[in-house]
Amino acid sequence: MKKKLMAILLCVTMTAAMLAGCSSSSSDDAAADSADTADTAEEEAEEVADAAEDAGVDLADANVAVFYYTYADTYISSVRTALDAQLDALGVTYQNYDSNNSQTTQNEQVDTALAQGANILIVNIVTSGSVDASQAIVDKASAKDAYLIFFNRAVEDDNTAGQVLGSYDKVAFVGTDAPEAGHMQGAMIGEYLVANYDTVDLNGDGVISYAMMMGQLGNAEAIYRTQYSVEDANAILTEAGYPELEYFDASNADKYQVDQDGAWSATAANNYMTTNLSQYNETNGNMIELVICNNDGMAEGVISALNVAGYNLGTGEDSTLIPVFGVDATDAAKQLIADGKMVGTIMQDAEGMASCISIMTQNAASGAALTDGTDAYNADPDIANKIYIPYGTYTGE
Repeated sequence: MKKKLMAILLCVTMTAAMLAGCSSSSSDDAAADSADTADTAEEEAEEVADAAEDAGVDLADANVAVFYYTYADTYISSVRTALDAQLDALGVTYQNYDSNNSQTTQNEQVDTALAQGANILIVNIVTSGSVDASQAIVDKASAKDAYLIFFNRAVEDDNTAGQVLGSYDKVAFVGTDAPEAGHMQGAMIGEYLVANYDTVDLNGDGVISYAMMMGQLGNAEAIYRTQYSVEDANAILTEAGYPELEYFDASNADKYQVDQDGAWSATAANNYMTTNLSQYNETNGNMIELVICNNDGMAEGVISALNVAGYNLGTGEDSTLIPVFGVDATDAAKQLIADGKMVGTIMQDAEGMASCISIMTQNAASGAALTDGTDAYNADPDIANKIYIPYGTYTGE
């Protein structure tokens, strides 16, 4: 019976992945993406629920608690929409918690959920990459013999890989391969610059001046996106005979501006860019000519500041386009790309992540290994219970 369910789920998952891949390459109707996301999630959820019913899996005893590091994150909101649809269709009892970017709050919420009988925890941990924070959650789950599914935000760093995920037999992680987004963004940026170098080089000095909006210090995704987006773009530029990118502010040794609240917010990026443009502009001959953002929310904030300064007003408008790149492929970013205000983004598959979490939830409810039936996704070669949802590029073409 269990094998039958896993086979059906695998087919559903692969179909969903193919649909997601198709949608990432088209922008004919980007404005409709928000409704489509919810509709697709509901349809996929119904298929998964039907598969569970056909295979005779009893989900009546599943008591699920889902902890989000913050509801304010646009990408996380899209995961929540998709996962709610999945859990609703399965008919399981579940409760969502907004940790509001506080690890202390999240720890207290986990204690409350366990005390109320939760036996499956789905955790988007607040303090990304911290073994202490993630191990504390594992210890709480193991004390109650509850299943634990971490997702999206890293629970370990490179030096401690496998330590947390290897400490309990009922834990798994669903996320992304952190360096992948940085490499893909760097390739997209480098290729765009080689094709449009003279247009981007506004002051004609032969060097592209860039700004970098970093989401959160210590976050593995932010670290790798910041590093590889520039390194890989530089590799493409130098191979084509162009000089490497030059950070716009020579006094900033870090070569990034970080959201001090760790919220990856449009507001933080808008404030930084507004201040930047007051000093670095075409009038002064030192205009920022490229902006790289760790997520689409920060890209939105940057573009708003550029709009106020008369840039990136959209297709058909008499304005200069400062190339802005992001990560997530949110509906808002897709619309900005369709409008000619943003160049490209890297897609995180919210529906794919929700689908994989749903499969693990059913495995937990039926007493199976959490990673059963997840072969359609990428597993870490060294950590079997660490599953990666692939990224994709989105330029609206």
